[in-house]
Amino acid sequence: MSDLASRIKALRAQAGVRTPVRPVAPAAPAADARPRVDLAMLRRMAGVRERATSHRPTRPVTRDVPGVEIAAGLRYIEHMHAWSAPPDIVDLTFARLTQARRDRLLHFDTETTGLAGGTGTRAFMIGAADWRPEGLRVRQLYITAMAAEQAMLREFARWIDADTVLVSYNGKSYDAPLLATRYRLARMVNPLAGLVHVDLLHPMRRRYRSVWENCRMQTAERHLLRIVRDDDLPGSEAPRAWLTYLRGGSSTDLARVAEHNLQDVRSLSALLVEAHGWAAMDASPAGNEK
Repeated sequence: MSDLASRIKALRAQAGVRTPVRPVAPAAPAADARPRVDLAMLRRMAGVRERATSHRPTRPVTRDVPGVEIAAGLRYIEHMHAWSAPPDIVDLTFARLTQARRDRLLHFDTETTGLAGGTGTRAFMIGAADWRPEGLRVRQLYITAMAAEQAMLREFARWIDADTVLVSYNGKSYDAPLLATRYRLARMVNPLAGLVHVDLLHPMRRRYRSVWENCRMQTAERHLLRIVRDDDLPGSEAPRAWLTYLRGGSSTDLARVAEHNLQDVRSLSALLVEAHGWAAMDASPAGNEK
């Protein structure tokens, strides 16, 4: 350092003047040596297609349900059909019984919250058909609230008398025991107890076990009644349809359950008419040659 610069520095120090510090400019960031990755190009090279966002129109959620409300959470539907009626006295020898008056027959079927049975399974819909002078009457009860089960059981009990003859398809093994459990849990008298019960599944099996692929009700409908259901909601879907409605969802599938149940009890009536003629057919010479 020169003498002049030293003397100036000393004088500034004596006067209390600080030497300004010149700010150092920040260093420029080093350029990133890594090449940029084109993700879109890599996806195209790998054959991955971009997933298009679908804009499907959402169905309007309807809460409308068929029938009329006859108690809180209990709805009632009634249909009248012109149907092939059996004679006044129905021959039940096909079911290893004797006979019954037509006006005492009650064809019934349930839709339930599960297929396993037991105390945790309940019937949320009961359909029943009987013969009236004007045709086949089909009545249906179903609940839209858990608390309405007892009201449904009481109403169904009013449809049954001591001389009622029950007609079902697998009802002896499933529907009747399930309803008996629900009546017992509700501390109500079981109106089905002790009644004559014609379960059409068993004579169908005896007659067609080695002929048909199976003896389900819809198989019997197809072969004997020439009925093929279109857009039918399977019975296994009934629990989901009912619970969806209970949880605030659409009633569309619940209405389809009611249509499925309606066809079930109508088919029961027609299958009984068909089975009524078996005794005469088997007694004929052509029947004996089989």
